[in-house]
Formats: sequence, structure tokens, C-alpha cells
Amino acid sequence: MEVRATARYVRTSPRKLRPIVGVVRGKKVEEALTILRFLPSPSARTVARVVKSAAANAENNFEMTQSDLRIVKIYIDGGRSMKRYRAGPRGRVKPILKRSSHITVIVKEEE
Repeated sequence: MEVRATARYVRTSPRKLRPIVGVVRGKKVEEALTILRFLPSPSARTVARVVKSAAANAENNFEMTQSDLRIVKIYIDGGRSMKRYRAGPRGRVKPILKRSSHITVIVKEEE
């Protein structure tokens, strides 16, 4: 059985999160958390939080053991962008997009 956890509207752009997610895809949950702890990016902490949440969902709701869980799917989708504007040259306006992301983690128990 697959168990899922999602973090929505995370205030980090998908472009910054996707390399972090690629490192832990397909790994065991314990191994993934260890890798995320030592990654230099501050966004790794957010991804680790979602992985822990998926493991806790599996453990509490479906009575799976955390040591047997593996990350089957983990992906980043783009969320809503906040649109801001900054003064540009010659009286013009330059747009600024403050992007957000949705992080989805799906874990499954190995047999």
C-alpha cells in the first residue's frame, strides 16, 4: 500500500527543490533522512519534513514499520506565484515572480 504526504505552497521555487528531490528518490526513508540532514541547501530541511510526515502517516495510520519504508515517488510541482513589481529604467515597471512549490512524497513498504 502506498502512503502519501504533501506540503503545499512552500515558499521555495521548484527549480531549487528538484535537484534535492532527485538525490533521495528511490532510497529507504532512513537513508534519505540521513542524506537530507547533510545536504548544504536550506531547502533540504523542508523536504526532510515531508519525508518524515509520510513515514509517520504510514506508521500511525497503516501500522507499517519505518525501517521497511522506501520512497517510491517524490516530486515537485509549481504552486502559485506572488507577483510583485519593481521600478525599472525610464519609468517602467519590472515584474518579480516569487514562486512557490508543492512537495509530494509517496512511500511504500518493502516486502
